[in-house]
Amino acid sequence: MTRGLLPDPRAAARDIARNVAAYDRVASTYDGDHQEIFNPVEQERLARAVREVLAAVRGADGVAVRVLDVGAGTGNLTAHFLAAGATVVSADVSPGCLQLVRERFGDTGRHGVQLLDGRSLRALADASFDVAACYSVLHHVPDYLALVAEMARVVRPGGLVYLDHERHDASWEDPAREAFMGEAWVFPPRRWTRFITPRNYWNRIAPLLQWQRWFNARWMPEGDLHIWPEDHIEWDRVAARLREHGVAQEIVHDYLLFDAHFDRAVWERWKDRLTDYRMWVGRKR
Repeated sequence: MTRGLLPDPRAAARDIARNVAAYDRVASTYDGDHQEIFNPVEQERLARAVREVLAAVRGADGVAVRVLDVGAGTGNLTAHFLAAGATVVSADVSPGCLQLVRERFGDTGRHGVQLLDGRSLRALADASFDVAACYSVLHHVPDYLALVAEMARVVRPGGLVYLDHERHDASWEDPAREAFMGEAWVFPPRRWTRFITPRNYWNRIAPLLQWQRWFNARWMPEGDLHIWPEDHIEWDRVAARLREHGVAQEIVHDYLLFDAHFDRAVWERWKDRLTDYRMWVGRKR
């Protein structure tokens, strides 16, 4: 969301349609393409976060905690909640992603899916979940403040809103992050075979053929929106909007995200003095 402005409805509609098409297209390859998420270090962190959330909330007596996974994608967060014993509804704008998670988790007996319109959670009833959660989603949503308000609506009193997202406010202004990235990122060794590998040439040419960038320099293949220094997810506004809807901050952890492209030893040296990722949990009155 551009600072101080609501998204233009027509532009928002185009962005939503673009996200649907993008994630239908990449659903089957998404996990393999995102090593900043699907690596053992980040997956273990996420598993710990899910356990912490579930420890902070209770379902009805004898009933598993009911979780809404907003922007479920290929089921990353869903998998962790199911593994921890919750019942999960995976919600997304992409029919392709929902088909994938239905096939992946449908036999658990504790999983369902819900197609979203990209604007609201109107298909879901008030106070119908113990936890409303989303992981790495808000930067795909034109009006992410409206989405977090909707998450508050569908959570019961005493329930939790759980947000897990890259690039919290301070990370955009910390010069140490650039120093870390320069030190941590490991490039593959250069071999002479790179000159006869067609894919290497295609990887250079393909971006030039993305005609969408000819008209919009910020066009991204997967529909990323709020990923720029002057237009990013603003956590103070997120917390303020949730307070307006009766959700008070209860847990905040900042992390340094691990990427499989990083030198693990370098990341270990930096992880206690630099952060660029936030886990935020609030409880509804």
